[in-house]
Amino acid sequence: MKAELTLTTLQCPELLAPAGNWECAKAAVENGADAIYFGLDRFNARMRAENFTEADLPELMQFLHRRGVKGYVTLNTLIFPQELQEAQQYIRSIITAGVDAVIVQDIGICRLIRHLSPDFPIHASTQMTVTSAAGVEFAEALGCNLVVLARECSLKEINKIKQQTSLPLEVFVHGALCVAYSGQCLTSEALGGRSANRGECAQACRMPYELIADGEVVDLGDRKYLLSPQDLAGLEVLPDLVKSGVSCLKIEGRLKAPEYVANVTKVYRQALDRVSELGLLGDKETRRQGDKETRRLAGISSPASPASPASPAPHPPLSPSSSPERYNLEMAFSRGIYTGWFRGINNQELVHARFGKKRGVYLGEVTRIRNEQVIIKLSAPVKPGDGVVFDCGHPEAKEEGGRIYAVEHKGKEAILTFGRRDLNLHRLHVGDKIWKTSDPELDKQLRQSFAGENPQFQRPISVEVYGEVGDKLIAIARDELSHVVQVESTISLVEAHTKPLTKERLHEQFARLGNTPFYLANLTNHLKDGIMLPVSELNRMRREIVTQLEVRRSLPKRWQLHSHASLQDLLPSTSPHPYTPAPSLIVLVRSLKQLQAALEAGIDTLYCEFEDPRAYRQAVEMVRQGGLLGGRGQGEFVFPSPSASPTPQIWLALPRITKPGENWILQQVRDCKADGYLVRNYDHLQFFAQERCIVDFSFNVANALTADYFKHRFGLERVTASYDLNITQLQDLLNSCPPQWFEVTIHQHMPMFHMEHCVFCAFLSQGTDYTNCGRPCEKHEVKIKDRVGCEHILQADVGCRNTVFNGTAQTGAEYVQRLLELGLQHFRIEFVNETPEEVTQTIHCYQQLLQGEITGSQLWRELKLQLRQLGVTRWERG
Repeated sequence: MKAELTLTTLQCPELLAPAGNWECAKAAVENGADAIYFGLDRFNARMRAENFTEADLPELMQFLHRRGVKGYVTLNTLIFPQELQEAQQYIRSIITAGVDAVIVQDIGICRLIRHLSPDFPIHASTQMTVTSAAGVEFAEALGCNLVVLARECSLKEINKIKQQTSLPLEVFVHGALCVAYSGQCLTSEALGGRSANRGECAQACRMPYELIADGEVVDLGDRKYLLSPQDLAGLEVLPDLVKSGVSCLKIEGRLKAPEYVANVTKVYRQALDRVSELGLLGDKETRRQGDKETRRLAGISSPASPASPASPAPHPPLSPSSSPERYNLEMAFSRGIYTGWFRGINNQELVHARFGKKRGVYLGEVTRIRNEQVIIKLSAPVKPGDGVVFDCGHPEAKEEGGRIYAVEHKGKEAILTFGRRDLNLHRLHVGDKIWKTSDPELDKQLRQSFAGENPQFQRPISVEVYGEVGDKLIAIARDELSHVVQVESTISLVEAHTKPLTKERLHEQFARLGNTPFYLANLTNHLKDGIMLPVSELNRMRREIVTQLEVRRSLPKRWQLHSHASLQDLLPSTSPHPYTPAPSLIVLVRSLKQLQAALEAGIDTLYCEFEDPRAYRQAVEMVRQGGLLGGRGQGEFVFPSPSASPTPQIWLALPRITKPGENWILQQVRDCKADGYLVRNYDHLQFFAQERCIVDFSFNVANALTADYFKHRFGLERVTASYDLNITQLQDLLNSCPPQWFEVTIHQHMPMFHMEHCVFCAFLSQGTDYTNCGRPCEKHEVKIKDRVGCEHILQADVGCRNTVFNGTAQTGAEYVQRLLELGLQHFRIEFVNETPEEVTQTIHCYQQLLQGEITGSQLWRELKLQLRQLGVTRWERG
């Protein structure tokens, strides 16, 4: 395979492939990746991958650079206080090894890298949850050189962000879609003790759930996987992505096999080359034909239109794979493939909900079963040796599958024979769907693409030759990365009596580049006619060109690295605070009735988070006038007695996500003129820069470098400690910074999933988005029930984004005394759907706890709380 050398190829986005091990790295290189990304054995978001070690870096980077491929290390997890020193050494090793960039989630680590090296490239990970121009500007100010946008960004939003910013942008183009915003998912650790922010996601989104509306189970038929999106495939919108000006297209899959990497990389390499050749050169009609050709090869005839609101919820794709490219992508790994959010929100298509595992290519339906044979109505090619799986009735039923022994075609039907005892035919039914999950012939072809030691993917070089009779022949070669080498003949040119060095003959000799990383794209002959040099000497010069280019390309990148710079330079002073005021109990409420209960309980600092921000005005008025809603309703004010405490402060919580065009929501909140704002994303920091602000948990403040950055750069009053910290790590954080900087949430229903996917719209309406769903979120109380019977609370925000809250409240009450001893002053408790009476009781218990009247153990027993932990990480006492 060869990389095409055209002007438009150089303008095309970089194709970035995943590599979980050496084989995957080779598979990516030999199938046309421009760069790979990979993790080391610590601090990366795919800790279950085989990964590489620090000792592998020099050899790996030499291999990649020799082949014209860049290598990016993923350091895309949160770093805890006691890990900063180790992370610093890691970073030094990465920079010294000549790695091309590092992909980072932790804000403090970005600061540390830029302190150690002024020029080493930093890529802001999708774990940083960047969804707008404000997020890109935040990353740029932090020292990042590229931003990986959230997967939830549409093409329209990507274009807007690109137009408003200058940093290069990267987007995911293919692979698994997380249902929750990356960097904002706390589910797998809350439920299973494995943190997505630490590279140990347990994929709770791929599990079955039941939908409960107003206390009743909603009959959804065979739709059980309510939170499992189809896999992303951006092939059919590739021309639009190229035109958007994004700098890099990323393939997900560091946990996948090398065959997957080879397969998907090859499909997108060839598609990008076609876009270059057909879509970006020439007049408008040529570009139109290029778009049409790319979409044809993607297996579709035209851009898909949104489903009608009257259409039933769709099945997963059941049409035949209509192109080799689509077939290959489905066989690589597929839960159904879809363009994700690129074309905007369509809640009826994103999640079909019928399975959460790999299915591959749809083959057809079972029409008859006899003896050891299964007869199906065939929708795609099938052959002996292929592996298949049947959907046996209920979506949660155990799968039935095996390898096909023989195939007999009869018209549109196929008779499939399986080996004895390979299948339990009693579990199969007429009407069951059958999927091809394995194609050994395709796998063999893919393995051959990266087997052996000789390069199979070649990159272009150009050669110019100069010389006159009596002089040495000079050949100057240039590669696609602008490396230049010059080689001279060891003997002089002479007049030719036969076989002169014509351009054709020179091209023939210099193009013999088999088993090398190069092919000859262009040769320019500056020789005069009638000159000759032996073929053996031309061959030697060609080999010398290859050797010199390989040496030149293999040299490690030399980034600046300050030897005297240190982590210690950035750490804040931890001198003791002159006094420790009485602890403050902060209460976050999610309804006006809860607000009233908190006011009656004498709370001085209140946070409000309402689905409809228009209700904030009434909340502010309630607090400012010192009044309470009469009868716990929405009616007249009732004023407290003269002995009531001074007017409490009211802070308004903002939506977790802000996208282009959504600043009207922020303006609506600011117009309520609250005392301050609980900020949750980069747009909030910018929009509320002149207001009193507190950073919430969504910024993932897990170490002193991150806390110091927010506290001093933005002048914030406090920062909320990351929910990923357990008690030991939280103690380390409080010991490494002034404790008065922080507040800690000690009681809450953990906000597990935060999603662009709207469960209300997808399963309680036939609409595609907020414009035609009928707003079921305003009409029903909805929960989702997991496999162990826990009912988790589902709520929507003003942007129609959904949050799944843990159905069980948790408490960190047993650790409060220890936190008080460390100087922590600000303790938060949060409510979701509690009644006013439950709010009153809970507040009273925590007031007693902070005043030393009861212990943490007494509190959780009094409130009958089942989860005793801080954040999402359980901590066991020794």
